[in-house]
Amino acid sequence: MSGRSPAAYGHGEMATYLAEMYMPTTRSGALRDTARKARAATEQMTVEGTPIRYLRTIFLGEDEICFYVYEAGSPETVLEASRRAAIPVDRVVEATDIDIESFEEE
Repeated sequence: MSGRSPAAYGHGEMATYLAEMYMPTTRSGALRDTARKARAATEQMTVEGTPIRYLRTIFLGEDEICFYVYEAGSPETVLEASRRAAIPVDRVVEATDIDIESFEEE
């Protein structure tokens, strides 16, 4: 499975990406605010004609790593959304998103 899914808003294929950043547990209280900024940035980019969806944030407190999960056409689009949301990501990687409930029973 490639991780690709039909794009929101009818703009073709999009992939799932993880934007990774270091986040000390002392800053974990800012997660909601940062998630709101990520969503606002992606909504504005979509209005402007660049389709991208913010899906969720995953915080690994013990490892002090935060992942922002997006659907987008390229990693560069995710980097731009992160820049607009003032999220200093360390890297962006394509991920495979498998939803077991979407498989038909054989």
